[in-house]
Amino acid sequence: MNLFLKGAAAAAFAFILSGTAIAEEINFGIISTESQQNLRPKWEPLLADLSEKTGLKVKPFFASDYSGVIEGMRFGKVQLAWYGNKSAMEAVDRADGEVFAQTVNVEGNPGYWSVILVPKDSKVNSLDDLLKCDKSLNFGLGDPNSTSGFLVPTTFVFAAKNIDPKQCFKNVTNSNHETNAMAVANGQLDAATNNTENLTIMEKNAPDAFAKVKVIWKSPLIPSDPLVWRKDLPEETKAKLKDFFLTYGTEASKGDVAHEKEVLAGLEWAPFRPSSNDQLLPIRVMELTKTIAKVQADTSLSEADKKAQIEKLEAEKAAFEEKLKSTQS
Repeated sequence: MNLFLKGAAAAAFAFILSGTAIAEEINFGIISTESQQNLRPKWEPLLADLSEKTGLKVKPFFASDYSGVIEGMRFGKVQLAWYGNKSAMEAVDRADGEVFAQTVNVEGNPGYWSVILVPKDSKVNSLDDLLKCDKSLNFGLGDPNSTSGFLVPTTFVFAAKNIDPKQCFKNVTNSNHETNAMAVANGQLDAATNNTENLTIMEKNAPDAFAKVKVIWKSPLIPSDPLVWRKDLPEETKAKLKDFFLTYGTEASKGDVAHEKEVLAGLEWAPFRPSSNDQLLPIRVMELTKTIAKVQADTSLSEADKKAQIEKLEAEKAAFEEKLKSTQS
């Protein structure tokens, strides 16, 4: 009996230790806008400061695509992540995520813009040139969970004109922003999506390549990227994280403000600001707009089925638009 009790006590103690380790460790997901080799040195100083200030053990979590970070959060392998708005929406809907903060462009812009790039010497100078749809051009889209690389251009460029990229271009590929931009600069793609933030990084890190591309289309403003945590994190942990991010690089910080501003500058950011799931409302409207256009163009559906689906989607869209108006008033 004593041996049994000792064994049970040891097992319980091990369980407690295990639970403590899990509670104190945070995996921070970083979406693959660039190669891991480029992202890691930009993020490590911020995560080191996060670990030091909160007492949490913070480890970066990289994946080969956006979905890897979303699924990591879904299955509890990622507790906190930097996403674009489209991938944040997926994390909120599928991975028990919640937006709590938002990045701010280093120049203080309220957001950023999706763009379409072509080689500098290309005869393609406008959307009309791009969308001649004679299957002569190779086009690069972003990750399917990218806001600026996929959702925005497919909504405002392709769905708006009832064009299927796969029926328009010779080849359509999906890659991260860095890969697409370099492929355009090197003449491997005739055009590709990107965004203004990545172009700033490209101009700084690869000026020769930057000089070889030009922008032929720029989207409406996209809200700045959100930070998302799992809703089931302990409230004490959430408080630590929120305090860190919303004071980092500001006069309210308890750390070295000059150092923190330097770390943020390396990420091309100013200090963070508070946010919520409401920042995803414009993205939800875009996603539904794209889906409605897809249903309208679906020749396999009967008119009755098409009408029923569109009515339901339009109702959802109207509800999100109404909520969006109330947040802006």
